[in-house]
Amino acid sequence: MSAAQNIAGRRRLSQAELDMIVSAHEKFVTGKQGGKRASLRFMNLSGLDLSFRNLADADFSASILDGCRMVRTRLERANMFGADLRKADLRQAVLVRADLRGVCLRGANMAQADLTQADFREGQVAIPHPRKGLETLRHQARSGEVDEVNFSGATLDGSQFSGVSAFKADFSDCSLRGAKLVGANLKEANLSGAILDGADVRGANLEGVNFTGAVMAGVDTSTARTAGAAMQDCLRDPTERALSRVEEIHRRCLANQSWCKTGGKEGEPARLDGEDLRPLGDRLKGLRLTAMNASGACMVGIDLSGAQLQGANLQNADLRMANLRGADLRGAKLSGANLTKADLRQAFLSPLPLGPERKTLVILKSARLRYALLQAADLSEAVFDGADLQGADFTGARLSKASLRGCDLTQVQGLDFTPA
Repeated sequence: MSAAQNIAGRRRLSQAELDMIVSAHEKFVTGKQGGKRASLRFMNLSGLDLSFRNLADADFSASILDGCRMVRTRLERANMFGADLRKADLRQAVLVRADLRGVCLRGANMAQADLTQADFREGQVAIPHPRKGLETLRHQARSGEVDEVNFSGATLDGSQFSGVSAFKADFSDCSLRGAKLVGANLKEANLSGAILDGADVRGANLEGVNFTGAVMAGVDTSTARTAGAAMQDCLRDPTERALSRVEEIHRRCLANQSWCKTGGKEGEPARLDGEDLRPLGDRLKGLRLTAMNASGACMVGIDLSGAQLQGANLQNADLRMANLRGADLRGAKLSGANLTKADLRQAFLSPLPLGPERKTLVILKSARLRYALLQAADLSEAVFDGADLQGADFTGARLSKASLRGCDLTQVQGLDFTPA
């Protein structure tokens, strides 16, 4: 075996060999006959393609996967302990609860990957002897290394980053709710627009970090190093005033529902302009809030699934990570709203009929819909002019006569129509 085929004792696989192993693993995962779990430990898989394959629970420990293409690959609970994933393309890959201890991801692209509860901490990595290969192993403690990795739009909720080096990594618009970042090196990282609710950053190096517009409720930076960090426009914990107004705001919303149910005889549309609605959590789920006014309101992460919001004024509202699944937003005003990572699956954003010849269109001009989920939504005639749609997923959405003037569609998923 030549040196090119044998990098420190690792067997080099061809694409054809890898495809056979993966096909057997996919049969194993789905319980079909002839299936066999993929054991790809100590392999050299550099530059090969695993995109769109199902490798859940596969074992890649200590293997070389540098430059691998793994777009949308399913790697739930995969063992990638000590693997070399430098410059790998893992966009939209699913790595829920994956073991990434001691992994090297320097320069990898993990944009929009799902890394919920993934473990990036230090690991004891076995290093083969340069000549004797796997016959002689020495163990080396290796910290997880994610320097300069692109995590933009990724989901990292509950992930383990304690002690990890993430120098100059891009975490923009990603979700790190409840992540453990104790002692991590995030120097000069980009966390603009990131959702960090409840993240633990004790003793972390946050020098020069860009936190502009990040959501940092429940984040204590008092023991972290924050020299030179940009923290303008960060969203912190709800104020005492916001917490004290929860019942009053809920009462107004119930009055809005009464107004809808009685055809205007009782109650009235809620006026919640500029209010912080985060403390309400899921109390607005499924409510009838037709014609509600909540322009400029803070609604980060709240549950409005199944709510009736026909004709609602939500201009410039902060709806990041909001659950609007199945909500009726016909005729809603959403100009300038921030819907980054919002869930709008199966939502209705089509025109609201007002009479035989009259209707109100949904206006999303200059709205921010980065990484928003819009699968199977009805967006007929919606006006998206000038909106930021980076990474948004329109798979299966109805977009007849929708207007997308001035929108950059290069990073949009699921668009198979000609815009109006």
